[in-house]
Amino acid sequence: MRDLLFHGACSAIILTLTACGGGNSGSTILVGEFASLTGKEATFGISSHEGTQLAIEELNAAGGVLGKKFELKTEDDQSKAGEPANVVNKLISKDGVVAILGEVASSRSLEAAPIAQQNKIPMISPASTNPKVTETGDYIFRVCFIDPFQGTVMANFATKTLKAKKVAVFTDVKSDYSKGLAKFFKEGFTKAGGTIAGELDFNGGDKDFKAQLTAIKSAAPDAVFVPGYYTDVALICIQAKQLGLNVPLFGGDGWESETLLNIGKDAVEGHYFSTHYAADAASPKVTAFVAAYKKRYNGKVPDAMAALGYDSAMFLADGIKRAGSTDGDKIREALAATTDFDAVTGKMRINEHRDAVKSAVILQVKGGAFKYLETVSP
Repeated sequence: MRDLLFHGACSAIILTLTACGGGNSGSTILVGEFASLTGKEATFGISSHEGTQLAIEELNAAGGVLGKKFELKTEDDQSKAGEPANVVNKLISKDGVVAILGEVASSRSLEAAPIAQQNKIPMISPASTNPKVTETGDYIFRVCFIDPFQGTVMANFATKTLKAKKVAVFTDVKSDYSKGLAKFFKEGFTKAGGTIAGELDFNGGDKDFKAQLTAIKSAAPDAVFVPGYYTDVALICIQAKQLGLNVPLFGGDGWESETLLNIGKDAVEGHYFSTHYAADAASPKVTAFVAAYKKRYNGKVPDAMAALGYDSAMFLADGIKRAGSTDGDKIREALAATTDFDAVTGKMRINEHRDAVKSAVILQVKGGAFKYLETVSP
């Protein structure tokens, strides 16, 4: 984790140096990004930032858009409540960005979105899946699917692939993401004829989950749905294994981080989660992206957050190109009119709620790596 944090800090420093000089002089298109480069969900922010940075570099190498190159101004929100509002206010008021890219975590996007909306600055979240994010207003977009879809995907997966009749649900009550995903999973699973064997809560950042897991074990579920973030999930999987809770655990895209594997090791083996793309999928778009990312970042394989960061920047550039302008109203109109955008994470359209309509994939932890299992269409 320390290496990842150091890498994130370096990225931020390098970016600041390369972004200096142009300012908002009119010679460049200044885009703001806020991400968790340090703190509890740092791997999310580092991945999305690296994907975003790669897209900006590729766009500039191809000449930019409207005869101008992009300049990316990145701020670290440190995975802390309160910081997204501070840094997004700064990006808009002090730096004068034409658009905002961020955040991965729904809670932090929900904090920043009203500021972007009030200032009429288009904001594109790479990976915030809670429906409330885009409900903030008509300047707020996302390039990921949303939790009602993800919850339904996992309900169908539990029913059809896992053949589960009884599922326990273990929710992080401090997370909008976790609570929303749990809600939509429960609705979908009970609608499909399943039974919720037990509902237990935890607070993100807890270290001891044994009391709740013991209660879950006594309910004898066929599987356990854990809509949490990777650090908590890894510890939950370890403690579940220690307690002899030997049923499949499964969750959403909050699981996807190398840290899950590094902390969880053999305790996460065999478990499942839904996410936005698979690096081992054989599409030409994915293959090209993975190759470019590995070349740029010392052989590192891009996760879904990296792919979504890349897609968010490319989606913005496409919108600016189609708008023929960097005016916020015109960019907003162009983004909202998107009917067919070929992203790394799959073909998508933007619906009337400014959400991306696209497929999901299911990955399984197998041999200490994330392996593609199946694709689920909307």
